[in-house]
This record gives sequence, structure tokens and C-alpha cells, in this order.
Amino acid sequence: MPLVTLTTSKATPQKVIDGLLEATHSALIAIGVPPADRFQRVLQLDPSALRIDATYPDLKQPRSAQFVLIEVTLSVGRPLKLKRQLAESVVGAAESLGLSGEDVMILLNETRWENWSFAGGRFFYT
Repeated sequence: MPLVTLTTSKATPQKVIDGLLEATHSALIAIGVPPADRFQRVLQLDPSALRIDATYPDLKQPRSAQFVLIEVTLSVGRPLKLKRQLAESVVGAAESLGLSGEDVMILLNETRWENWSFAGGRFFYT
């Protein structure tokens, strides 16, 4: 069960937010996540609450005010090849929405299967 968190500025248009969430979900399906397994949240911050380095570590161009952070918490076990596939797919979609790929940061947080309780305190995978 992935949990997707999209963090961005309050100025980000809803069309871009919706497009990024859909692209992320589609990329997750492509690497084996069930289509109905969609858990997403959006954090929109004032520009003063979103502090980022414009060039770290090796950007081709500086980040802009359109910066977005996409965090995906998911269960362990996917190879690097699939993680790269996911990132490339999401960045490609972001670029089709008018964002620079340099404005998209993706963080994959892996956790063990037994750490998920979907509801009612039940641990489905144990």
C-alpha cells in the first residue's frame, strides 16, 4: 500500500496537482501496485514555509517556485530498476503539465509489510 504525499506551494494550480497525483498513481500501477490501492494527500504550503536549495546536488537549472516534493511510502522489495521507472514516468508527466523536471523531487520511503494497519488496528499482511 503506497501512501503518496504531494507537497507544493499554495500557488500550484489544481490541474497540476491532479495531474501529478494521477501520474504518480499510474506509475505505481505500472510497477505492480493494485489499481484500487490509492491513498494520497496534498500539503500546500505558503512559499515561506517551503524552503529548498535551488541547485543541490547537481541540477541542470535552478529550481523554481513551481517545486514539488512527491513522497511515496511503500513496502520494501522493489528493485532499483522499478524505482527508476516510477521516477522517470512521474517526471515525464510533470513536464507534460508544464513543470521542469528539475522542479520535481521524489522520495521513496520503504517500510516493512508488517508495519501497515489499513483499518481497525488489523495488520493485513501478518
